[in-house]
Amino acid sequence: MMAFNRLFNRITHAMHVISGAILVSMMFVTLADVLTRALFKATEGSVDLTFIGGVELIKYGLLLMVVFALPYSVGRSQVIVDLFTENLSSRMKAWLEGIYMLGFVLLGGAMSYRFYHAVGQAGMSGETTQDLQIPLSYLYAITSFATAFLSLAALLISLRLFFFQKGESLS
Repeated sequence: MMAFNRLFNRITHAMHVISGAILVSMMFVTLADVLTRALFKATEGSVDLTFIGGVELIKYGLLLMVVFALPYSVGRSQVIVDLFTENLSSRMKAWLEGIYMLGFVLLGGAMSYRFYHAVGQAGMSGETTQDLQIPLSYLYAITSFATAFLSLAALLISLRLFFFQKGESLS
């Protein structure tokens, strides 16, 4: 189990790094789009370096950036307000957090299920993005994979919270 846990953590960390790379590339696409449009306007249309598909790249890049960041971040960045749990034991707090993580299991599983079915529908219809003509079945398949990893990550965190003391691991 320890080897699986390490492998899973490496995969989710790699997804997190890919998410960061997508975010940086979105910044450069936006910058290039703004600069080329400004150059086009400044030269009154004589220099046209504008490109199509910038909005699509940002739109689908944002989707992939978010779903690739979630599996790594779900257990590391939850804000806990101790107003109601202040007097509870650490074991009870772990149980409540585990139940909360089960919500992410359901969310990730439902999203993955829906995107999995969207892959087939988009593949049968041949649906593509408007400007760049990228098959939507590819984007849906990648999103389904990432949301399945979100569900699995939240499940592993829930199991850890339910069955192990803080500081122990799933070995």
